[in-house]
Amino acid sequence: QVQVVESGGGLVQAGGSLRLSCAASGSIFRLNVMGWYRQAPGKQRELVATITSGGTANYADSVKGRFTISRDNAKNTVYLQMTSLKPEDTAVYYCDARVDSGWYSHYDYWGQGTQVTVSS
Repeated sequence: QVQVVESGGGLVQAGGSLRLSCAASGSIFRLNVMGWYRQAPGKQRELVATITSGGTANYADSVKGRFTISRDNAKNTVYLQMTSLKPEDTAVYYCDARVDSGWYSHYDYWGQGTQVTVSS
């Protein structure tokens, strides 16, 4: 039983910044990778960034150099600092919290999503 809640979305002009937060709570025994995905209207959900429990980050090419993912393990929270936002970044952003259920198994818990709209 894990709950994932995103916050921080909103409307911003191109070139602006936003910081998204995602907090996982509940029965978390082994929280593994956490990540951000986004889905624009008419498009499939795509990877934005992930971060391991050890702090190793991975980014989609489209956001490298502009977005920074970080996490606070004590709070089971992951953040996405978005700068130099572009209209193409407009999407619903979803948080993924991966919880290990065994040596080779896991389960992904998803948040409800938070809307990010970048105006030109």
